[in-house]
Amino acid sequence: MTSTPAARAPLSDRALAERVRAVPPSGIRRFFDILATMDDVISLGVGEPDFDTPERIVAAGVRSLHTGRTHYTSNYGTIELRRALAEHLERRYDVAYDPATELLITVGASEAVDLALRATCDPGDEVILHEPSYVAYEPAVVFAGGTVVHVATRLEDDFALDPAAVEAAITSRTKALFLGYPCNPTGAVLPDDVQDQLAAIAERHDLLVYSDEIYDRLAYGTYRHRAFSALPGMKDRTILMGGFSKAYAMTGWRVGYLAAPAAILEGIVKVHQYGIMSAPTTAQDAALEAIVGGEADVERMRAEYDRRRRLVVDAFNAMGLRTFEPRGAFYAFPEVTSATGLSSDAFAQGLLEEERVAVIPGSAFGPSGEGHVRACYATSYEQLEDALGRISRYVDRHRA
Repeated sequence: MTSTPAARAPLSDRALAERVRAVPPSGIRRFFDILATMDDVISLGVGEPDFDTPERIVAAGVRSLHTGRTHYTSNYGTIELRRALAEHLERRYDVAYDPATELLITVGASEAVDLALRATCDPGDEVILHEPSYVAYEPAVVFAGGTVVHVATRLEDDFALDPAAVEAAITSRTKALFLGYPCNPTGAVLPDDVQDQLAAIAERHDLLVYSDEIYDRLAYGTYRHRAFSALPGMKDRTILMGGFSKAYAMTGWRVGYLAAPAAILEGIVKVHQYGIMSAPTTAQDAALEAIVGGEADVERMRAEYDRRRRLVVDAFNAMGLRTFEPRGAFYAFPEVTSATGLSSDAFAQGLLEEERVAVIPGSAFGPSGEGHVRACYATSYEQLEDALGRISRYVDRHRA
């Protein structure tokens, strides 16, 4: 008698890889989808500059098109941009990279993060990641086959990363430490002494360090950013990632970079060349103009973010929403549960429905984000004043 094959689930239910099914949809995107169906909404949710790309950078992109620069570049990116980037990193951070073998131009810093992890993570490798942190970091580790080990940060410590907690999380399977500072969503930065201690831990335990420094130019007050790879002994074990989106208001151009020792970068380029080929030529030419001639634009925008930062932080604290002073990026991370009794998700949902202001629940960025919301102040001062008035009304109605 012929046996009947066991019934199988439909192919549509089996098609996706387990690691993809294991990653939930972005908590940010859910609110964007709701936002798209509503009118009169002030969005403090999108982590994107409200400034247009400066005209001189746009003009460089237009010139690139008109002069026929519409073909592939080297897999590594144009040598002109890599040379300018090498000079920029050495001038600002005193770290020297060979533009021919140690720098790669990517499709935004997002591709840089993906490449770094896919090229270096083996199944079972553990990556220590602080949280709250940017929503894409953990999925990138999972998609690469790695395992995330979280280290929590807290409002009471200004979301500073505790080196002792990092070291306590290290096991025999730990491959790397992932740092995203200045931090999205909290706006926290790494003080020099913390950086130094983390560098010593990485050396002591022979760890790789992924350092996403996309917000390096958006620093406020007395804080001065240091590239992690510039620390003594760290260049040989650090994969440095950054880009042009935030500082130069070039999110739509999709240009980032990755810097690493030549032996590591050679492997990373393998992943890049088979998946992407090269970053867009026109965007690279615009980025060259940005890094060579865009410093005044960076300072102009940074000063305006700083003005907005002070407005937002002072207003949240006046409402009774405890908010520490962010020293980088363009986010505030107020604690909302103590004042209202609402979870971060309920607060954000209610604020959107009742007052038409969009913020992102802190829980979207990791367990330590619960009770907070992320408010992006990369929108006009006038809109921020309006939004803060609406938030104040909402808090008063729901005060615990």
